[in-house]
Amino acid sequence: MTHTLEKSAIDQYLVYHGLTWEKFKLIQSGFAGASGVRLFYYDGTLEILMPGREHEIFSRLICYFVMTFFLEKGIEFEPTGSMTQEAPDVASAQADESFCIGGAKPTPDLSIEVVFTSGGASKLARYQALRVPEVWFWEDGVFTLYHLRGDRYDLIQQSEIPELQDLDLALLTRCVLLAQTDKAEAVRVFRREIQK
Repeated sequence: MTHTLEKSAIDQYLVYHGLTWEKFKLIQSGFAGASGVRLFYYDGTLEILMPGREHEIFSRLICYFVMTFFLEKGIEFEPTGSMTQEAPDVASAQADESFCIGGAKPTPDLSIEVVFTSGGASKLARYQALRVPEVWFWEDGVFTLYHLRGDRYDLIQQSEIPELQDLDLALLTRCVLLAQTDKAEAVRVFRREIQK
């Protein structure tokens, strides 16, 4: 008898404390090839996230709008999605979306997290260990941006990545929210506004 799991609308989230990097790597290898599961490790803590439907919808919408901005502005980029980012023995993360700007790099310039059940700013420590220059969180219909300065992240109001400084965050927020009810209109509004 085989069992199938239906994609839940709600994120499923598990946390384990007191794990060494070696134990994390063994667990990670056990999940190799398992789609829809994201693993995070930092400071002995393993987080396992199985994103729900709403989580994935917001993630894809945000990715679409950011990619549209890059394409419309002629900005070279590489969408790296939820690729595993690691600093061996220290941290591992799989952002919902990530981007290298100007070409391929070992560490993305931007990681974006959709937050429904876990984290928010508490996830910054692992991204700091990974030296990701900028991290955006989408939570409760609002973007919160952080830029890495030396050894800490500062809360910022606008992206400090040069290629993204002209991206209107109010427009991006409005279009992500609009896309929940009318994706075609959200796309039209976004494209029209960024072409001005």
